[in-house]
Amino acid sequence: MGEFDNKEREEVYSKKVRAGKRTYFFDVKATRSGDYYLTITESKKRLEDGVFVKHKIFLYKEDFEKFTEGLTETVDYIKTNQDVVEKRYEYSENSEHTTKPNDDFSF
Repeated sequence: MGEFDNKEREEVYSKKVRAGKRTYFFDVKATRSGDYYLTITESKKRLEDGVFVKHKIFLYKEDFEKFTEGLTETVDYIKTNQDVVEKRYEYSENSEHTTKPNDDFSF
C-alpha cells in the first residue's frame, strides 16, 4: 500500500442521490496519472440486520459514450413501453420519503 494506492482512489467530485430505501453515489476519482473515472455505488440497508449492502460499478472515460448510449436507450425503452412514475425523495428526520422537487433524474 504505497502512494499509488492512495492516489488511485483520490476523490475529485461526489454526488449523493437518495432515492427511497436506496442511496446512489456518483464519485469522480483520479488515477495516479491524473485520469478521471467514475464509480457508481448503490447502497441499501438490509432490513433483517441493518447492514448496508453496496454494489459498485467502475466506469472509465473511454466507455462513457457507449455506457450513456446503452443506459439512455434502455431507460427510453422502459418509458415507452411502461408507465413510469418518477418519485422524488428527500431524507428527513421524520420520514424517509419526502418530495424534493429540485432533483431531475431524467436521462
